[in-house]
Amino acid sequence: MPPPPPSRRRENANEDDPSVRALFARDVDFSSRREIPLNRSTRSKSNALPAAPRVSAKRTAKLTSKAKALAVSKTTPTKRRGRPPKKLAVKLVKMTPAPAPAPASQRKRRGRPPSSSKVPPKKRGRKPAAIKSAALGVLAELATTPTRRGRPPKSPAPAPTPTPTPTPKRRGRPPKHAGKSMGRPRKNAKKTPGRKPKKTPTQTTPKRAARQPAYVEEDEFSALASDSDDAATEEIGTPATVLNPGRKSRGGARGALAAVSPQKPSTPAGRIPIVDYMGIDLVTDTTEMDAVVKVFCTHTEPNYSLPWQRKRQSASTSSGFIIRGRRILTNAHSVEHHTSVKLKKRGGDKKYEARVLAIGVECDLALLTVDDDEFFAGTTPIDFGQLPSLQAAVTVVGYPIGGVAISVTSGVVSRIEVTSYSHGSSELLGLQIDAAINSGNSGGPAFNAQGGCVGVAFQSLKADDAENIGYVIPTPVIMHFIRDYEKNGKYTGFPTLPATWQKLENPNMRKFLKMTPAQKGVMVRRVDPVSPGSNKLKNGDVLLSFDGVEIANDGTVPFRTGERISFHYLVTEKFVGEKARVTFLRDGTTHAVDLPLTQVPRLVPVHIEGVPPSFYIAAGLVFTTVCVPYLKSEYGKDYDYDAPVPILNRMMYDQVTDKGQNVVVVAHVLSAPINIGYEDIVNTVVNGFNGKPVSNLKQLADMCDGCKDPFMRFELDHNLLVVLKTKEAHGATQDILKTHCIPSAKSQDLK
Repeated sequence: MPPPPPSRRRENANEDDPSVRALFARDVDFSSRREIPLNRSTRSKSNALPAAPRVSAKRTAKLTSKAKALAVSKTTPTKRRGRPPKKLAVKLVKMTPAPAPAPASQRKRRGRPPSSSKVPPKKRGRKPAAIKSAALGVLAELATTPTRRGRPPKSPAPAPTPTPTPTPKRRGRPPKHAGKSMGRPRKNAKKTPGRKPKKTPTQTTPKRAARQPAYVEEDEFSALASDSDDAATEEIGTPATVLNPGRKSRGGARGALAAVSPQKPSTPAGRIPIVDYMGIDLVTDTTEMDAVVKVFCTHTEPNYSLPWQRKRQSASTSSGFIIRGRRILTNAHSVEHHTSVKLKKRGGDKKYEARVLAIGVECDLALLTVDDDEFFAGTTPIDFGQLPSLQAAVTVVGYPIGGVAISVTSGVVSRIEVTSYSHGSSELLGLQIDAAINSGNSGGPAFNAQGGCVGVAFQSLKADDAENIGYVIPTPVIMHFIRDYEKNGKYTGFPTLPATWQKLENPNMRKFLKMTPAQKGVMVRRVDPVSPGSNKLKNGDVLLSFDGVEIANDGTVPFRTGERISFHYLVTEKFVGEKARVTFLRDGTTHAVDLPLTQVPRLVPVHIEGVPPSFYIAAGLVFTTVCVPYLKSEYGKDYDYDAPVPILNRMMYDQVTDKGQNVVVVAHVLSAPINIGYEDIVNTVVNGFNGKPVSNLKQLADMCDGCKDPFMRFELDHNLLVVLKTKEAHGATQDILKTHCIPSAKSQDLK
């Protein structure tokens, strides 16, 4: 039966009702008696509107109750996710007595059905007029809801006229609340997290072979209601209200139907909740940490093998900390041979130029200062604490390798004794700890539990059979260094005993020295001839006490409860120039003298401070003095095993007998016609020149320059002899210097 004319449709729909006019404005057909299949061509080209499928009475009642609940509920819906559709059309579930044949232009066409279509319902039949009127009333009330905010549709809404307009084609991804798509799913489509909706009897699984016509689903009621849902959307994270706590709230009409009671925001399945994982700043007092600085130093070390030039410039980083008096304390080896020293504060990005005030080689400490007042602003100097006890907790702070930020390691005090300082080759009090000390920790403070500085990290033991052995310069050594600088305006060093001694643990040895059973001490083995106290002591004397402290047969003195330490510790507590009361036994008689304490010079010095190495060149023979840096340059870190034995013997056992005495060697020979046959001489000690003993390099240079003999004879170790004509040697020296680009034949200290 053909559809009635337009005038008949308006009359049946009660055109005078304003709510019904709003429905007509949304292109709703109330009198279609036959379902019209939709496809893409029909939706875009045909002017006929598709009719809604017929639904069972039970299903219609359920939809009606949902629509009424939506109309009554005024709560704020949950915010929808995803991109909303551009335009939603109203589809009405229409119950008619019998289906009417569709026009030829709207018949089923072949091709792929649209993605928003559904399978026609299985049950069909007449519906009572009461359901029809109830649905019309609910839709009339929903039609008056305000249009949702967001991007407006491409085409404006048509005027309220009975002429229907085609449903606009949807683009992009459908909303979450829309009906299930009938089209072929995309391969890479992203699944939406959430609970999968339960299939209803009106939904069937689409098949690719049988292309079903698209029908409008009853869920379009929710699509209409969702137009006004987003008008009052809350911020993400605000608790939503749901009617059914057991079901997850959604956007659109379904979310609005469920919005009644408060509920905590839930995290979608498979997603990590947005939580602040940074935590809070647990550091409440960073006064000590802020005083720790990073030291950037540029070194230009002399080339001891080629003493007329320097090595390539190198850079290093270490640690330091601010102390009272606008000064910074760090290690001596951190700023050795420095050309530039810069400091950076914790948490800062600016480097400040620093000046070196004093360097203590023996104790491996250095004092710095900064002229810029901004550097000390906002910092509190670190105070020193007392010497810790065994098993006391310590924390080492610094800037070691492995990163650029400040580092903190902790441990306990493992040992307290006189320790060998590798940089200064001296014996001073030291702390052994089990906290990690790595390269870059040098100069960093070690704090006790009260926040006081109890030492400065400076070295660690690296061996296959050793683990977690680090060393810290204790407070007594630090304070001795600082007081020495404050007292003298420069660093003068630690004094040494002007004699070497031997233990007296053997009872026969004690009887031979006429010691009583109650007497204990050590025997003087050798007295330094150039020391001020050389006339106070003799070889064979027995030292009984030092400044009133009795010395045991093994050379130790009481230190603290249950601890003993070498009596050399008592000597290092003195300052250079001071005197100590010494009691000794000589031929069975006890004597007491005031022994002056000074620094005893070494025949092979450990360091050459502030000046380049000395050298002298004669006819291609390069002469220089032996020092520990020179041996390291020639033989590496294991110089004490690889260096020639005669040189090591002089370094270990020989003493300085004359002021200014040192060991002179032929370092190597610059090849020239005048020195043919002598090219293989390397690091050989010079004992004499023209029958006279050589005491130091300056003496040798003066004798060579003033030689009047026709020949120059150099008497070397192992009875080697080098002979050159004096006149030819002086003439060839200038040519050799020019060939090897050497500016002068002697260093500045020899001129």
